[in-house]
This record gives sequence, structure tokens and C-alpha cells, in this order.
Amino acid sequence: MKILFIDTVHPFLKQELEKQNHICDTAYDKSKAEIQEIINNYQGIIIRSRFKIDKEFIDKASNLNFIARAGSGLENIDVDYAESKNINCYNAAEGNRQAVAQHALGMLLSLFNNLNKADQEVRNGIWEREGNRGIEISGKTIGIIGYGNNGSAFADVLKGFGVTVLAYDKYLNNYSYQSSMEAIHKEADIVSLHVPLTNETTYLVDNEFINRFAKDFHLINTARGKCVNTKHLVSALEKGKVKGACLDVLEYEKTSFENLRKEGLTEEMQYLIDSNKTILSPHVAGWTAESNVKIAEVLLRKIENTSIKTT
Repeated sequence: MKILFIDTVHPFLKQELEKQNHICDTAYDKSKAEIQEIINNYQGIIIRSRFKIDKEFIDKASNLNFIARAGSGLENIDVDYAESKNINCYNAAEGNRQAVAQHALGMLLSLFNNLNKADQEVRNGIWEREGNRGIEISGKTIGIIGYGNNGSAFADVLKGFGVTVLAYDKYLNNYSYQSSMEAIHKEADIVSLHVPLTNETTYLVDNEFINRFAKDFHLINTARGKCVNTKHLVSALEKGKVKGACLDVLEYEKTSFENLRKEGLTEEMQYLIDSNKTILSPHVAGWTAESNVKIAEVLLRKIENTSIKTT
């Protein structure tokens, strides 16, 4: 096959595909319009999040066998339309599941133990012990919403912390820690999101969702920024209904996830930046040295099993 790398991934993937006599070209500096002009020459695409693979693009890609995304979600790809054209759509959630899980745990531990605040104080000559007294995860109930690769990996890393895990996934049956949303609303001290971004999950966390919880709770979001309504979250943080938030993803990210939008520094965003109730990171939960390689390995296996179109 001829395969076009639109985004950079670990070089292992290109090297291994070329060993199998596939022709691999790169288009890292080409615009979407430029790529559309040549995409009919290719049977495969490797992409992260540079732009949307929409109907217009897919119609130009008349010889495409697969679209492989080096990441968890497929929201920048019109999967239904692609599959209607017999184009396989691959992600690599198996490759960064452990990275996401440990990042979620790390953010939670940092927030509970005031590590960011304490670190800055010590660096500035402040030795404040009582003001940095932490709280323990042990004894807490953690609600995991979405129990695919990332949600189940998060449950695994929580073993040994003495927590109760309640997991809810609308599309799975007979999985570990299976619970209902009603039970999570009633029991959870901490809620962690591990869902894809769809019409159903856009603004999943809003005032209605937040106010259903019997307890004040902490929120972790390593899924997608638009799963959380930021205005509603900030209001809940101000009122204390949400006690703290660990946010690796933000509503104000660009589509490519590489930067915040120019209008990203809203009043609500400034609150998140200034608050000691929040831990923020730049959409890097799945980005480790190890996951970079594993994502390439996962995509290689899936591409190797691709059925070639015949015309």
C-alpha cells in the first residue's frame, strides 16, 4: 500500500511498514487542501488531530483502505461515512491506557496532597506544614464513567489504595465494578471521566449532572475538554459542590489539541488557572515515552490486518 503520514508518530511505525514493502510518504507541512489534491493516490492515512477527516475529504480519498489515528478518540474522523465507503478506522487506545491511568492518579494525588502549592511555597522560602495537610484516597468511593481501555486501566491502578470503585458504561455488560449512574450519584466522592466525545457526552458534566450528586465531590477529566461545561464547573467549584478538579483537557482547546483557542482565556479559564482547587495539564495524560512506542505498535498490528480494496 501507499500510506500517507499526515502527523508525526513514533518512527517505529513508518520503519516497520516500509520493511513490509509499503510506500510511506509524509505530508507534515502540507495543508488539508493540498493533501486532498493527492489523497486519491493513497490506500492508508496516519493522523493524530491536525484536521478533521470529513465527507469532502473522504470523497477525494477514492482508494483509501484505512484511516489510523495515533490516539484514543476518533472524533476528528467521520467514522460512519468512512465505514460506509468500506474504509477501516483505527485508533490506538490500547497503547496509551496505562499512561492515562497513571496521569489521572498522579493528578488526584497532587491535588489531595497540595503538592503544587507546597512545592511553590518551599521554592519561595515558605515552610507551611499545617496549611498543606493532605487528605487520603483510602476509604473514598471513586465513580468511573466509561469503562473501556482507559477507564478499566484507571480502576487497575487504584488497586491497593483501599478505595471502592463504581464503574458505569452505557455500552458494556458484565464488566468489573459494574454499577449504575444512580449509585455513583449517591456514593461517589471522586468522579473520573473516560468517555469519547460524542453528541451524547458533549457537556455531560453540567449543572444538572453536578447537582445529582448526594456528596460534594472531586472531578477528574482526562477524556475530552468539551465533556465538561466549564462555566457550570466553575460555579460548582465556587459553591463547593465540586471540591476540586483535575483537568488534563479543557473545553477551550483547539480541534488539534495543540493549543488553547485565542478566546480560550475566558473569565472561567482564568478562575481555573488561579484556583488552588484545580490541577491542570496540557492534554498530555496519554503522552509518555512508553505510550509513544506502544501506540505505533498497536496501529502496526491493526494495519497489518487491513483488507486491501480491489477494483
